[in-house]
Amino acid sequence: MRQIDYYMSVISPWTYLCGARPAELAAKHGVELVYRPVDPMAIFARTGGLPLGERHQSRQDYRLQDLRRQAAKLGMPLTLKPAYFPTNPAPAAYAITAAQDAGGGDLHGLVQALCAACWAQERNVAEDEVIQACLTANGFSANLTMTGLMSGADAYARNLEQAGLAGVFGVPFFVIGDEKFWGQDRLDDLDRHLSGEF
Repeated sequence: MRQIDYYMSVISPWTYLCGARPAELAAKHGVELVYRPVDPMAIFARTGGLPLGERHQSRQDYRLQDLRRQAAKLGMPLTLKPAYFPTNPAPAAYAITAAQDAGGGDLHGLVQALCAACWAQERNVAEDEVIQACLTANGFSANLTMTGLMSGADAYARNLEQAGLAGVFGVPFFVIGDEKFWGQDRLDDLDRHLSGEF
């Protein structure tokens, strides 16, 4: 089975705006979707990107306008400046990896729930209680925050290395074979690629 490597972070509003579409595309085309949580700041540091606060003011202003427009277009609630952003994305990343390994629950729902916690509900996705609530709401054991800690941390580091080898420079980023798609606004292109159009 072909595989889409989905490099993402729950503290990326653009990952949040992907919503269920990556999972829907994978199901539509019969390919496997593998979540590969990464630290966006580490990606930027390795590929020449700048953290949000270091970008020119014109870029920061445009980002807020574009987020507002994209959220409205998708019909998704979005807090442009959430109370808990930036925050440490690692604990949520570990939980996603542990849940993916464990199976038995709604992995796609978990990812959406964690993203929404940050970008629509103003909850801190670095806190165990927030992560555990998202886990249990999607059919996973809350204990994954503990039992999956070491394997999640190892995978988090591996994902960063693999991202570098794959040419990933931001999130969300989708890699299938040699083809790369950056951003929630390229999901239609991914769909067309999977359909064999290009």
